Amino acid sequence: MSSDTKELAEPLATATQSGILFVVSSPSGGGKGTLIQRVLSRLQNLSYSVSYTTRKPRNGEVNGREYFFVTPEQFSQMVGRNDFLEWANVHGHLYGTSRRQVARDVSLGRDIVLEVDVQGAASIRNLIQEAVSVFILPPSLEVLRERLIARGTDSAEELAVRLRNAPEELKAYQTFDYVIINDDVEQAASKLMAIIEAERLRLSRQEEKIRGVVESFLL
Repeated sequence: MSSDTKELAEPLATATQSGILFVVSSPSGGGKGTLIQRVLSRLQNLSYSVSYTTRKPRNGEVNGREYFFVTPEQFSQMVGRNDFLEWANVHGHLYGTSRRQVARDVSLGRDIVLEVDVQGAASIRNLIQEAVSVFILPPSLEVLRERLIARGTDSAEELAVRLRNAPEELKAYQTFDYVIINDDVEQAASKLMAIIEAERLRLSRQEEKIRGVVESFLL
């Protein structure tokens, strides 16, 4: 796995953010995408950051939904324009998170989910300390292998690279705020949803609203 991760320009101005940034990561095939889509369909005021990538679309993927698929030349131009909050070379392909979308959503008070690799998660946590990070842990290497094979999107060589990199990626779990063992999709999705709902209820995020309620009792 390449360690060519770039943190670009200044961090977002987190002091004025009202939306919560959720960073969800896992080894390739860990199931983070599936869990995120289930949560997005169940929770309101939650958006999804569509990343940019230079890899080819997989069967069933739609440009602008799972990813924005761009050429290496287009990606390089975006790097030059400082369009990315972070970008990384993962398994030989480039992936980047749109700085503009993240800034827009959090400034409008929308919570946003970023689906990123462990390199990207580390970069974002360094840039935005208020980000809430969640690691999706596959229950075993064998299950991960079965899921990658069942996905049917990787060549034998690509599959070998992803499985070879997985143990190293798993070591990052200790740096995350939460860890979900994805041994049952429905239960794992419910746990991810519970994390988001709990973070929304933190006192620090509700202080103004709570103060208004308390003051109404003192009139």
